[in-house]
Amino acid sequence: MARKKLASCCFKLLLLTSLMAWSTVLSQDSSPGKHSEELRIGGILDLTTHIGKEERAAMQVAIEDFFSDVDLNSPTLLVKDSRGDPTRAVSSAKKLIKRKHVAAIVGLRTWPETFFVAEVGNKSKVPIISLSNEVPSWTDSNRPFLVNAARSQFAQMKAVAAIISSWKWRKVNVIYEDINSAVSGIIPYLISALQDAGSEISELLPLIPTLSDHSLSKSLRDLKNGQCRVQIVHASAPLAAKIFRNAKRIGMMEKEFVWITTVDTMNLIDTFDASIISSMQGVLGVKSYYSRSTMQFKNFRFRFNSKFRELYHHEPYHEPCVYALQAYDAMRAVSLALTDGVPSSKSFRNSTNNSHMLSISGEKIVSRISASNFEGLAGAFNFQKGILSHERIFRIINVVGRSYREIGYWTEKLGFSESTGAGSKYNKSMRLLGSVFWPGAPWSVPRGWALPTSEEPLKIGVPVSNSHKEFVEVVYDQLGRGVVVKGFSINVFDATLKFLPYYLPHIFVPFNGTYDSLVEQVKLQNFDAVVADTAIVAKRFQSGDFSQPYADPGLQMLITARTKNINRAWVFTKPFSTSMWITIGVINIYNGLVVWLIERNYEPDRHAEIRRGSLMNQIGYMLYSAFKTLFSLNGRNFSDQITANIEFLTC
Repeated sequence: MARKKLASCCFKLLLLTSLMAWSTVLSQDSSPGKHSEELRIGGILDLTTHIGKEERAAMQVAIEDFFSDVDLNSPTLLVKDSRGDPTRAVSSAKKLIKRKHVAAIVGLRTWPETFFVAEVGNKSKVPIISLSNEVPSWTDSNRPFLVNAARSQFAQMKAVAAIISSWKWRKVNVIYEDINSAVSGIIPYLISALQDAGSEISELLPLIPTLSDHSLSKSLRDLKNGQCRVQIVHASAPLAAKIFRNAKRIGMMEKEFVWITTVDTMNLIDTFDASIISSMQGVLGVKSYYSRSTMQFKNFRFRFNSKFRELYHHEPYHEPCVYALQAYDAMRAVSLALTDGVPSSKSFRNSTNNSHMLSISGEKIVSRISASNFEGLAGAFNFQKGILSHERIFRIINVVGRSYREIGYWTEKLGFSESTGAGSKYNKSMRLLGSVFWPGAPWSVPRGWALPTSEEPLKIGVPVSNSHKEFVEVVYDQLGRGVVVKGFSINVFDATLKFLPYYLPHIFVPFNGTYDSLVEQVKLQNFDAVVADTAIVAKRFQSGDFSQPYADPGLQMLITARTKNINRAWVFTKPFSTSMWITIGVINIYNGLVVWLIERNYEPDRHAEIRRGSLMNQIGYMLYSAFKTLFSLNGRNFSDQITANIEFLTC
């Protein structure tokens, strides 16, 4: 009996000891940074895409480069594949924070992933460094542990609008990927930039990435049947490739069509195969700019290629794109934040360094990243009011042949240029960059519009009962149908249409009534416009707007005009015309000649030296007499001289 009690006590003691040990293990697992001296950094990337694979290789290279330079033990990069799914991204973030105790998480290319993972970061107080260029500015106050380390692409819309303005296209169609960030983020910036450039959007075509080829072709045909021929594509590379394949198949890559793409497509054009490039001939695009001539980039490219081949040796392309550069700069900023104040001498190269870095709070890491200021591979890495400095320079490229050619650059507030050096010459129009290879017709600039196949014409009202047939006259046939509308007003209207940068379908509709009734039809929406010799009176303004008068109304207006570039020293010449001044000069020279002849014979004792001098002296005296007559005459001397001259001539 005693043995049973002893065995029971031992079993309970063993069970209690096991429970305490297990509780200790759980407590260590649940406390970040306590379970191990190993520093870990998390990464959540979409490894099903080429961008995600490049970002992973670039982040690993950044860690190796930085920690080898500062002589510290490099942290471990733990990468999770989100496959572009926000739910998987949130699950991966929780595992990295709770189980792996990462100091920070870098990645998250899309805004939906960033939105939900940032909530996890706020609750755990772990910094989330996003690589999405679609993060709204209002997230800073709501998510203090979120740092957006990707540059805003809003400025690219100004570059697109500058291209449209260069060729004076007044209407464009916008084809975009239908995601929340595009609708609420970058598309409004495009609309605003186009308005500033004097253009407007004719059609907005939202597309989802999973759209079938049949549905996509149907949507593109609707655009083809319209009047506008300028298409702006803002979509991811896979969707853009699908758009151009279908556009070529239905004949939208032919003459008179214009295609302009944004950085989302052109930044990955180097990864497109030959079939996609062949369907994009003549496409203009905006591409992110970064210097490829610096030693820093050349060294990175060599190490990146080695790392990328090591991780993905089956991938056919190994050249880094701008997204890899952004991932490298972001990881460098995180590394700087973790090592700020850590001794870098070899004597401290032990677990003490890791302990110091593990003890840094999330708030401190975010603060240090926000205060970063260094020259990264993708440009200057510094924040202004919590936002990373945006791109100011973009490359303008044109798809030709098997690849593309770089035709110039666009710089914010400066315009287009052929280079980016110190002596670059800038222009607001890209016409000076050289010829552009357009779809279907290599060098002829498209008009940007065509005759629509399904467009309701404007109804233009013209008066029938008009006594002034020279302005508007409706000629009927024997059946009473109007066949010809002619006259001066019609000629002015037709000449005006020729100056429009687009086609305006219209029909003339005869109206039998007074001019007041004719104008009222516009207000009643029976007519879209009226063409006639309509007098502009106050009561008619309630029914419609009037154009500038093109006939002489018999009224004159006198206004003052000032010339901007005027020389004040010659302002006295303004009252007279050039011919008047020449006439005045000839008359005064004639007067001087008369005075010289009179004084030569009438006053023999005066000016003897001049009178007997050379011919040049006598001509000089003659001109002097002319100017003296013009500027030095007073009433008495002038009358005396005139009297003496008259007496001499009568003698």
